[in-house]
Amino acid sequence: MCLGVPGQIVKIGDSALQLATVDVCGVQRDVNISLICSDDPKPLLGKWVLVHVGFAMSIIDEEEAKQTQEALLAMSQLEHEVSDFLGLNQG
Repeated sequence: MCLGVPGQIVKIGDSALQLATVDVCGVQRDVNISLICSDDPKPLLGKWVLVHVGFAMSIIDEEEAKQTQEALLAMSQLEHEVSDFLGLNQG
């Protein structure tokens, strides 16, 4: 299963061949934007993108990004609860 994580582009270079910095839930990572940009990357600043294995795969709107973040947080909380139920978090 492949999972894309939403993030917001917070820093961009002068070329689509340069990496952009994306903020994903407060953690900043450099990602490749060549799949979503072929010329001037400046208009991408502030845009929300779906990131997978270090690549911005697509541009998404802010509402979709927020909904996806909420779903991912809910899944992580559920994973913790299931692990507790199964006794996997016993130390």
